[in-house]
Amino acid sequence: MAIDVFNHFMPKAYLDRLAKLAPDHMAVTAFPRLKPLVDVDARLRLLDQFSDLRQVICLANPPLELVATPAQSPELARVANDAMAEVCRRHPDRFPAFVASLPMNNVEACIDEIDRAITQLGARGVQVFTNVAGKPLSAPTFRPIFARMVAHDLPVWVHPMRGPQFADYASETASENEIWFSFGWPYETTACMTRLIYSGILDELPSLKIVTHHMGGMIPYFAGKVKLGFRQIFFGTPDGNPVAQECGLKKPPIEYFKMLYADTALGEDAPTRCGHAFFGTEFCLFASDAPFDAEQGRGLIANSLRAVEALDISRAEKAAIFSGNAKKLLRL
Repeated sequence: MAIDVFNHFMPKAYLDRLAKLAPDHMAVTAFPRLKPLVDVDARLRLLDQFSDLRQVICLANPPLELVATPAQSPELARVANDAMAEVCRRHPDRFPAFVASLPMNNVEACIDEIDRAITQLGARGVQVFTNVAGKPLSAPTFRPIFARMVAHDLPVWVHPMRGPQFADYASETASENEIWFSFGWPYETTACMTRLIYSGILDELPSLKIVTHHMGGMIPYFAGKVKLGFRQIFFGTPDGNPVAQECGLKKPPIEYFKMLYADTALGEDAPTRCGHAFFGTEFCLFASDAPFDAEQGRGLIANSLRAVEALDISRAEKAAIFSGNAKKLLRL
């Protein structure tokens, strides 16, 4: 059995509400072309192509705070979470749980929705994005959200968010060649995790569980950069990073990065091996990012399954990545 912990679905009730708030958004104009993203029957047909595959579903972008005001976003979150819970209720054999969405531009409402979604609807965690309308997740205003998830002992899914308005060069006004997507998203994940770590959140909340998308972005491939800071070269020691020390971190930065969970939504063998080597079996979770591919999700699922199977590890370790770790982390 495989449990896909990071994939996307947009129920009709939510999509209809989104269309009223942002009728020109790509999620409204283009996303419905991916039928398994918006149609339950199409998603079930996709899953039927793979033996014993289950999915813990969460919304696709946009973040709610980019399309709704602080007054509107709590209702939008409720519509989304109610609809996702209903999909899981109707098809528990395929969708054992969902990840709740939050109105991040209204922190007080976030706390209420966390409690409601988990205790009343059965959500097994929450999804946030790497920035909140341009504000870092490490900002003190968002700390209560992470603290609440620690109290519930459930994870926070972090999805990258970056658009073409993030120019590739200072002399330009927009990103070209889809660099904002191909390479900007892994950078966003990496920057977000770094800011969270250096803010001391994992010292304050050592049992906090964070699921990073796309195998932690750039983290496993630049472990050497994580271990060696720029100022450390001139003013530190091999084991002493001045910036980390000034931030009051209790451990070397690399140790905090290894506390993160990473999903396998890469679809390629070599980077999956690298990510697994960094995070270790215990912190790797199977995911596909379906259905966002030109095969309506089939390619991403097949490639992600293959990449985990290609790991040179025991069958028991593969079983842990495919489903065991998710069952434990989400208390399924």
